[in-house]
Amino acid sequence: MTKLPSPLLTVECLEQNFGGIMALAGVSFQIPTDLIYAIIGPNGAGKTTLFNALCGFYRPDAGSIRFDGHELCGLPTHRIAALGIARTFQNLQLFFNMTVRENVMVGCHLRAKTGLLAAALHLPNVRREEQRLRDWAGAALALCDLADRADQPASALPYGLMKRVEIARALAAKPRLLLLDEPAAGLNDTETLALRDLIAKIRASGVTVLLVEHHMPLVMSISDRLLVLDYGSVLMEGTPTEIQTDPRVVRSE
Repeated sequence: MTKLPSPLLTVECLEQNFGGIMALAGVSFQIPTDLIYAIIGPNGAGKTTLFNALCGFYRPDAGSIRFDGHELCGLPTHRIAALGIARTFQNLQLFFNMTVRENVMVGCHLRAKTGLLAAALHLPNVRREEQRLRDWAGAALALCDLADRADQPASALPYGLMKRVEIARALAAKPRLLLLDEPAAGLNDTETLALRDLIAKIRASGVTVLLVEHHMPLVMSISDRLLVLDYGSVLMEGTPTEIQTDPRVVRSE
């Protein structure tokens, strides 16, 4: 019998209530390392609420979220990010008055070790760390095929490349788990195919990917496993083939 890898993320009986509306109702699942795992479901199913709970934007009313052995419920967002979770957002969150490289370097700040006093005094260790962060940003830019755009203003990029800048910024934080919230939204067919290749490269680099996406051809072609949410509850979990042929999923569409 093939032994499954140990789970990187374990969610158990997660509940999130907003004024009597149960946005998440006992959601449970596990994500092993080195997988592309997708969460799908209709609008209002609870997908973004789940992402916000995983990142600490929401504090769940009940349940547990464990990441690499650490309980995340109750931790602030910066502590969760420092443990190795990074995310992108549905809507662009770029600094348009900064260059592409500067935008990506923002993602490195959680890994910085020097304080404000050392920076103000221009101590040698500050310069070494600045170079280290630039190297990390450079690696993220290269992975996202943005190296030749590094010194351009973010505002000058086409929309599809702007979304790649967000992904590169998240990768610059050196995450073990990357959460992508509808990365294909607004992309044309060519850009979506390029995004599929990028997500595969990210997984190959050793980063586990958790994906929320409505573009079903992309999801089914790239994901190892999927979780289907419906009205805040888990409808089913399985491989793309199992999901596509399950009568419960067909009836919910």
